[in-house]
Amino acid sequence: MAHHLRSFPMNRREAVRNLSLILGGVLSAELTAALQGQVLNTGAPLLVSASQEALLAEAADTIIPTTDTPGAKAAGVEKFIVRVLRDCYRPEAQIRFYDGLARLEAAARSAHGKAFTELTPAQRHTVLLASTQTDKAFFLLLKQLTVAGYFTSEIGATKALVYLPIPGKFQGETPLQPGQKAWAL
Repeated sequence: MAHHLRSFPMNRREAVRNLSLILGGVLSAELTAALQGQVLNTGAPLLVSASQEALLAEAADTIIPTTDTPGAKAAGVEKFIVRVLRDCYRPEAQIRFYDGLARLEAAARSAHGKAFTELTPAQRHTVLLASTQTDKAFFLLLKQLTVAGYFTSEIGATKALVYLPIPGKFQGETPLQPGQKAWAL
């Protein structure tokens, strides 16, 4: 539990480290399929409202905010999450995720009397941080999808990471210079 509290909101270095763990560790079949461009869910899509997508954009941007590089919202991470959920997660899992999003909205209204999208960044952080305790499964999936979506986006790969569009020879161990960004995948 303390790990999630300590690393939220992520700074860029922690996000890179977490992405390495996510992409190098055990991924869900759904996220693995999404990263490979596959579609597992061929059933009727779950309709996502504009307000749900806006809430998702602000929640993702709270996890990876704009700093010296653009954040999750600028990278369009909410569209990645909607697509991955629609194409790769079973309807029951999608419903659970969007129910978690509704609980996040309800928590914002309960704590601050406003919609999550109307809160200050500090208030959003507080509400999302509380979800690490009250709705851990939702938060972990949101965080995983946000990090994967961000670092596989053009902005994440070219602005937050070092990107080499035409790689040279493979060098398995290349030391980074002090302060150098990690390489994009």
